[in-house]
Amino acid sequence: MIAISRFRVPVAEAASFADRAAAAVRVLEAAKGFRSVDFGRNLDDPELWTITTRWADVGSYRRALQGFEAKSVVVPLLSVAIDEPSAYDDAELVGENQARGSGLGPLS
Repeated sequence: MIAISRFRVPVAEAASFADRAAAAVRVLEAAKGFRSVDFGRNLDDPELWTITTRWADVGSYRRALQGFEAKSVVVPLLSVAIDEPSAYDDAELVGENQARGSGLGPLS
């Protein structure tokens, strides 16, 4: 399972953001089911950043966000991410994917 979070960060706030992101990454790395992380800044747009994490499964990712440290360090950072879908998995595991609110699935 892959979680991709993108952030729009003013250049003047880049150092502070990088520090907060590094702290969040340390918390996530300690979580059960964590596989890897990529943290980077866009090559063409200096205000665009990403944290991409890989997990054993979606449950591992969700549990990683539940502890006190995650709620005080990771969740506040993720709350300022660009508002877009962030969870991905192998297409064969996902199956037919219906957007929430589309009226086409049980979560509509």
